[in-house]
Amino acid sequence: MESPHPNVERQWFALADRLAMNVAAATICWQALVDRYTQPHRHYHTLDHLAYMLGHAERLREQITDASAFWLAIFYHDAIYDPKRKDNEAESARWAMGQLSAFTLSDSLLQRVVDQILATQAHQPNPDADTSLLLDIDLGILGESRERYTAYTQQVRKEYSIYPTPIYRKGRKQVLQHFLDMPTIYNTPSFQASHEAPARANLAWELGTL
Repeated sequence: MESPHPNVERQWFALADRLAMNVAAATICWQALVDRYTQPHRHYHTLDHLAYMLGHAERLREQITDASAFWLAIFYHDAIYDPKRKDNEAESARWAMGQLSAFTLSDSLLQRVVDQILATQAHQPNPDADTSLLLDIDLGILGESRERYTAYTQQVRKEYSIYPTPIYRKGRKQVLQHFLDMPTIYNTPSFQASHEAPARANLAWELGTL
């Protein structure tokens, strides 16, 4: 069967190899990830989102202290995604620990993965440099071109299609204003330089359309 996202699959098994994961168990975990990220209600939080984040991680690898935890956090941070829930990040972290228990990974590594996944809920400044970079990569789409940002907004709306337009617009306005009110959207100098201004322009533009 053809892989739904060959590059993401390649990176998963490269990570599994670096961590000396059992190949059979790593294959089961990969299929479980695919099952999660290809759920029919997902339109933005998909394997494409993982590919986007992994691409940034590869480009910025020299800034990452603990690459194993960083890559695992990317793979699992949106494993549980239900627009009706408010605890997706906590459930993703819990699910990740259940999946990764099949391997002999250190407690300290697993705790870093949990901490980074949980940090993606509030997206607040974090004293840990790796976590700060992970948060920036997760929000990188906000500072992409207007065309890519527009596609993202359409995908998010589809994910929240269970909500009628007036309710969605009210909630979305709150989210956009929250980001615009932040002193800085991004934590790291590299993302502040490359993404901060475009992100604010994109957010302000979308807010004006609602």
